[in-house]
Amino acid sequence: MSPTRAGAERALSASPERNPHPSKTSVLRRPTLGGTLTMLDLDLIRRATPGTRDVVHLNSAGASLMSTRTLEVVVGHLTLEARIGGYEAAAARQAEIEGTYESLGRLVNGRRSEIALFDNSTHAFNAAVYSIPLRAGDRILTTHAEYGSSILAFLQLRQRYGVEIDIAPNDESGQVDVAALRALLCDRTRLVSISHIPTSGGLINPAQDIGRLVRGTGALYLLDATQSLGQIPVDVESIGADLVIGTGRKFLRGPRGTGFLWAREASLDRLEPFVNEIEASTWDGADDYAWHTGARRFETWEKSYSNVLGLGAAVDEALELGIDTISSRALALSSLLRDGLATIRGVRTHDLGARNGAIVTVSADGVPAPVLARILKDNRINVSLTVPEHNQFDARGPAVHPLVRLSPHYFNSEREIEQAIDVVARAVAQADGES
Repeated sequence: MSPTRAGAERALSASPERNPHPSKTSVLRRPTLGGTLTMLDLDLIRRATPGTRDVVHLNSAGASLMSTRTLEVVVGHLTLEARIGGYEAAAARQAEIEGTYESLGRLVNGRRSEIALFDNSTHAFNAAVYSIPLRAGDRILTTHAEYGSSILAFLQLRQRYGVEIDIAPNDESGQVDVAALRALLCDRTRLVSISHIPTSGGLINPAQDIGRLVRGTGALYLLDATQSLGQIPVDVESIGADLVIGTGRKFLRGPRGTGFLWAREASLDRLEPFVNEIEASTWDGADDYAWHTGARRFETWEKSYSNVLGLGAAVDEALELGIDTISSRALALSSLLRDGLATIRGVRTHDLGARNGAIVTVSADGVPAPVLARILKDNRINVSLTVPEHNQFDARGPAVHPLVRLSPHYFNSEREIEQAIDVVARAVAQADGES
């Protein structure tokens, strides 16, 4: 049995009767996608993903569909809390809770002691960035692809401490210009913050190349991997990051309300956690305290343990299926979607970079993005919209937004990709006829 098939069967904790989407007359025919998962494997995975019976979910960049296995772990722990009490349920599942740290460490090729859990990736980002000792004249180096909440944090740090913000330009492909970033690095650069895959398009920034530049400069290197984790491999050692943030709800297919920080053990002494509480440190009995070892010094004590366990289950499922296998299919499906949309007259895709991920952004002549998103939704196809407030430094300018954002994942079928292309083609054709 192949590793992919075995992983799919382990993921299949329930077998609800399949209820495929009603077939629709196709105005475009697409080639089939070869390779990474056999139809039987895909059938197993879709049977283990209840949402595929109800919608075509092309919104994994927003929040993906949980598997039955993850869902049952979350609901099962909530049920246990209701039966025996919250503290008692956490004690009974302590080994599994610790296993979430272990699984996240394996996911990024780090150690469990380097993982801190949060309720979202923004809180993980803030825990890292606000813990960097900063003073007037220090510099933060970032890119046009940085996420909106991160930019707002940098602006507050500028107001609070007088730090300066440097933005590395894009190269001709639209990804960060590595040579220009090198020129901006200086002895006052305290942080290099990179969005691996931005929220507003399929760009994959060259994280490893940047890591080689930052290493040895004295700056901390933070990688925002919220969109890349579960979509492509993220190896903290090969990338050379000091800090990595992630979320559970996107391509990892975990529950909402989960996030984490990976903090390299060798970098911890360069950070002073900006919140201190009983999970972060130990009181010495008098008037001092000592930080806990490892990254848990950034955590707070109270957690949703049902979500923690659900995140662990989702990560385990991804590891069992194989990140390389997942990535190969997700990227191939997105290429199939992007190429199909490009054949429709009046439709443009807007994804930048030398290498594209599983996010496809699109606009259509005569059909405003909110209208196109509604038409897709009316056809039970889940998508989302980009907004300029989520990428304030976007070099394309605010006028390009909103765009319709489609983000397939490995559980999507080729037929679903074709269906989305057909709906867009019909919408454009109808708008063209009406005009």
